[in-house]
Amino acid sequence: MIVTVTPNTAIDWTVFVPSFEFNQTIRANNAVWGMGGKAADAAWVLGELGIPCMALGFAAGMIGQKMVEMLERKGVETDFVWVDGETRVNVLVVSEDGRGQSTLAVESLEVSDVHVEQMRCVYLGALDRPTPGYAEETSVILGGSLPHGVETKLYTEMVAEARRRGMPVVFDVYYGPLLRAGLAAGPTVIKPNRVELEGLTGHPVSSLQDIYRAAMEIYDQYGTMVIATLGEEGALAVLGDRAYQIPPIRVPVASTAGAGDAVLAGMADALAKRQPLEEGLRLGFAAAAAVIMTPATADCRRSDVEALLPKVQLLSYHP
Repeated sequence: MIVTVTPNTAIDWTVFVPSFEFNQTIRANNAVWGMGGKAADAAWVLGELGIPCMALGFAAGMIGQKMVEMLERKGVETDFVWVDGETRVNVLVVSEDGRGQSTLAVESLEVSDVHVEQMRCVYLGALDRPTPGYAEETSVILGGSLPHGVETKLYTEMVAEARRRGMPVVFDVYYGPLLRAGLAAGPTVIKPNRVELEGLTGHPVSSLQDIYRAAMEIYDQYGTMVIATLGEEGALAVLGDRAYQIPPIRVPVASTAGAGDAVLAGMADALAKRQPLEEGLRLGFAAAAAVIMTPATADCRRSDVEALLPKVQLLSYHP
């Protein structure tokens, strides 16, 4: 069983426009709903792949109800703590003229100390719940931003509780202080980009050798493996005693939103099944390529993932 925790839940509305200009009325060519929030994105992918998963976090309002319905339609079990305000709607604008895409996000959850304590209880209950009928163990995916007013120590505590039980944790956030808070408890895997690696190590990383050294610095300090995502250059996975360069799979691009979160899903699956982490990398990057082929955030088709699996290359990297 995989437990995902998304404190700052969201769903994404992706709008495709011919081009984007300020002070203009723009007619969209298409608009689709997708999941939002890193860990919930991973849960949505896992649901599509038929992998047992439970999604936790804070949710609110009609948007929160829509998010839960979307997850449950994928077969994901849910147990959210309901709070005040509203689950976020992120608006993604994709310019079809090749100029890129942008995300508009507004904070809208209102979380009290009582809600945070409820979340701790739900989380601990999920970690300690027996899972009869499942051959695999429990792994955890934690990620995304925190709602306004929720202290960063929540991530430290959540990572620590899972690790205390011997459960592997895949952890992914954008914001430096949040990343450091989670790292303090020694998650199993993190998935930073170049900028986040530079923020953690305090020195620039440009070449693959720089990235490898930064990842090993993190591994030596925290015991945490690193999958560094490098955009069009693919990724470098540093697993302590071995490392792999992973070239991108060339597929038609509809939207890149949520692709990295599919990597979290693959790694958590391998960790739950106690498989070699190479299996998690293959599944994660196949799923990431499948997500890129669909317009909605974190959406993919199981048939695409299965077709792309043989195309994932893990090239041994020796600095």
